[in-house]
Amino acid sequence: MVDNKKPKEVQTQTIPVKNIKVHRPKSGGVEQYKPRDQIYVRKVKGFFQNIRRKMNIFFLAMFAALPWLQYNGQQAILFDVGEQRFNIFGLTLWPQDLTLLAWICIIGAFLLFFVTTFLGRVWCGYLCPQTVWTFIFIWFEEKLEGAANKRKKLDSQQMSFNKFWRKALKHTCWLLFSLLTAITFIGYFTPMQQLTIDFFTFNATFTITLWILFFAFCTYGNAGWMREIMCLHMCPYARFQSAMFDQDTLTVSYDYNRGENRGPRGRKADPKELGLGDCIDCNLCVEVCPTGIDIRNGLQYECINCGACVDACDGVMDKMKYQRGLIRYTTETVLKGKTVHILRPKLFMYATVLVVMIGFFINDIATRVPLQLDIIRDRNALARENIDGFIENVYTLKILNKSQQQASYKIDVKGLDKHEWQGDKIVTVDAAQMNTITISIAVDPFDLENYMTDISFVIHQVEPADNDVVIKQSSVFFNKR
Repeated sequence: MVDNKKPKEVQTQTIPVKNIKVHRPKSGGVEQYKPRDQIYVRKVKGFFQNIRRKMNIFFLAMFAALPWLQYNGQQAILFDVGEQRFNIFGLTLWPQDLTLLAWICIIGAFLLFFVTTFLGRVWCGYLCPQTVWTFIFIWFEEKLEGAANKRKKLDSQQMSFNKFWRKALKHTCWLLFSLLTAITFIGYFTPMQQLTIDFFTFNATFTITLWILFFAFCTYGNAGWMREIMCLHMCPYARFQSAMFDQDTLTVSYDYNRGENRGPRGRKADPKELGLGDCIDCNLCVEVCPTGIDIRNGLQYECINCGACVDACDGVMDKMKYQRGLIRYTTETVLKGKTVHILRPKLFMYATVLVVMIGFFINDIATRVPLQLDIIRDRNALARENIDGFIENVYTLKILNKSQQQASYKIDVKGLDKHEWQGDKIVTVDAAQMNTITISIAVDPFDLENYMTDISFVIHQVEPADNDVVIKQSSVFFNKR
């Protein structure tokens, strides 16, 4: 049991925990494991919950709709692992473009660091898939089993027909939603339209079916059963976020100086005459918290900054005709009555690195040529003499069209003033495909001064004409000794 009362002279936000009674077994001195208590999240309405729900609906709709979008006759967003290419609307990325993916990951990481330093753990409260899917599953519970107190009462009852059909229907809805989630997720990695047809007609491959069932099981377990366990014990973000927090980070906080001493009272009672603060100790802030913490105990790593306790407390303050903001988004500096420093070194550092990383990413995109050439020499004979007495070298050229439209390319060689070319000089390559051609170059030995001559293959796009699509690859021409 935690004693929440503190002397008035204490002015800090963090409340020390006193008089904790630890249950120990009668035999031995080892503390017994206490299984987690089921959290029955109470529904709450308010400004921040409206924002959270609208954001959840918007991004959930995007998640469901994006795999169905078409662009230039193909799926707009497709991370085709089997073909080793990523299609993102008009951009096709190959394994050779993984630097772009690296930049995206770095930018995402520093963006998260910046937002966390400035606004706290808002990612967890508003956008994290674990939070979004958990609230969706709780919505199913509310519709089928009732409010939090009714769900708690239902769980305490013996199995009956009423309890059975409600529980069965709830888990059926969870499983169906998990299955749709898994199919949608796999649709980002394999063509969505064909995937849907194959799965529901039982024609999907064993591998795809296994992955769908795996992700459906994970969704069902994480959002339906584990819930806050993922946030408290498995998510690494909850652990290292403290390294980014400082006294000027905006977090959900309880105004201890205003709220203490807490205690119940009538609406018409004057709290000052009773020696009480604004907190009526209604415990609503705990009942609406998806992780089951008491925000009045100070800043805790379990808090996901969802603002549910803020809306619940503001509703109570309105009924009591007190000023809102007993629990609010604020900083430790403000609670101490000091001035907030928005432009601080840590925030500036994250912003600077973020801008630099975005600059590198934009530069890579701007200078990227949607064409790649690989040159493979004939390893059996570096050079040979043909029937005309010329020295001949054989090359295998692999031309990769990294764009999403068919293109024709002209091949030239630089570094040999006089040479004979045998093979195609204009090659047509389909969109996102690779063509392999073999060519030979023959040179009069009297025109070769050294054993090795540096040469370059130059390929430029001729149809559709684009002077910016040019690539140059170095190689060597060997003389026969």
